[in-house]
Amino acid sequence: MKLYFLSLASGSSGNCYYLGTTGYGILIDAGVGVRTVKKVLKEKQLDFSQIIAVLITHDHADHIKAAGSFGEKYNIPVYATDAVHKGIDKSRFIDETLAGDVRRIIEKETTFAIHDFLITPFEVPHDSADNVGYLIRFGNRTFTFATDVGHITDTVSAYVTQANHLVIEANYDEEMLRTGAYPQFLKDRVASPTGHLSNRETAEFLATHYHPGLKDIWLCHLSRDNNHPELAYKTIDIRLFSEGIRVGKDVTLTTLKRSTPSDLYEFDC
Repeated sequence: MKLYFLSLASGSSGNCYYLGTTGYGILIDAGVGVRTVKKVLKEKQLDFSQIIAVLITHDHADHIKAAGSFGEKYNIPVYATDAVHKGIDKSRFIDETLAGDVRRIIEKETTFAIHDFLITPFEVPHDSADNVGYLIRFGNRTFTFATDVGHITDTVSAYVTQANHLVIEANYDEEMLRTGAYPQFLKDRVASPTGHLSNRETAEFLATHYHPGLKDIWLCHLSRDNNHPELAYKTIDIRLFSEGIRVGKDVTLTTLKRSTPSDLYEFDC
């Protein structure tokens, strides 16, 4: 069986990822409008009507804007913790209120199944109502999604290090943030333990926790103002190389685009 992965967008303007088979698929986050999702999936020869679930990481606008449309207009179940659902209810950015029949309440570190996907949400530190990453198993493949990570806790580390295929935040370059135009309070928020991961922090973690089962790394949620794709890539590449880990041979490394789709990645399961 084939498994497909696609990033539709990965940045502060919107976040949405697709993981699916030839018969069905799921979305991780809903920060991209339904019309855009339909268009991108069609271009990639994927069927929007086969989406069977939306998983939400947290209640910030760039992750939930279209959650109401997916749930109410298309009757697609929306999975989130109880606190995140309450945050969605209160959000002024949500396009439609989610009714009870499409809500699915999940609990951290309690595994649930959606068809052949085995999904475990886990705690991630971030300044939202609640925040999770997802470990998703399908056949012999394990994907971990860890976006909007203030710092890497023991829990985050435990789930990230199980991944064969890892989507992990590399939000900002520390020097660009320090010398940039953000007001000080926002700089402090980004760099705080409940803000975002820097290129250096992500690089250090990956270099010291690499294992041979890790085949793909996608760097997500890059800042428009405080990062560059080439800089994020280079920072991780150099640090991995310092530990004898060769990008392109031992592991692939890709920076995901902020507002445009990635390539469609295909895996045998």
